[in-house]
Amino acid sequence: MTLKLDRLPDREAVKITFTADADLKAALNDYAEIYQRTYGQKESVAELIPFMLNAFMEADPGFRRARKQLAETRPQSPSQQSKET
Repeated sequence: MTLKLDRLPDREAVKITFTADADLKAALNDYAEIYQRTYGQKESVAELIPFMLNAFMEADPGFRRARKQLAETRPQSPSQQSKET
């Protein structure tokens, strides 16, 4: 079985709260079960979500381009300016 999401790295616990409809919750539960069968390690839906979102955003070229443009339009903080000088 191959999943788009690789095995999660070691990490500190992270708490996240959001609202999902029943179909999405069921799909997330199924993903967590398939993840466990694939990698032999149980991960909660809450542990998987940040990595799933990160993988989604990294795979979105439009988001990456827009984020780069956004960063170019933001004023630099003093710590960023001192790194460049």
